[in-house]
Amino acid sequence: MHGVFDIVGPVMIGPSSSHTAGAVRLGLMARKILGEPAVRADINLHGSFAQTYRGHGTDKALIAGILGFAPDDERIREALQLAEEKGLSYRF
Repeated sequence: MHGVFDIVGPVMIGPSSSHTAGAVRLGLMARKILGEPAVRADINLHGSFAQTYRGHGTDKALIAGILGFAPDDERIREALQLAEEKGLSYRF
């Protein structure tokens, strides 16, 4: 359940709403378009995502979305490891 402070920003894991919550949503969109669990992801980043994706957790967030995690899922922090365990190969 969300509260009054959700108006200020999204309920999410990570340091940045655009680099984490937004990236999770992009991953979720890719998963939805694919229509089935992904087995491989080749991800090309541009702009600020390309410059700071490791430091801001964008890499973890994109993979988390592809795995089907929500922006407030605490497993985002371990998404890269979980991807390997689930057989999802990825490349940035």
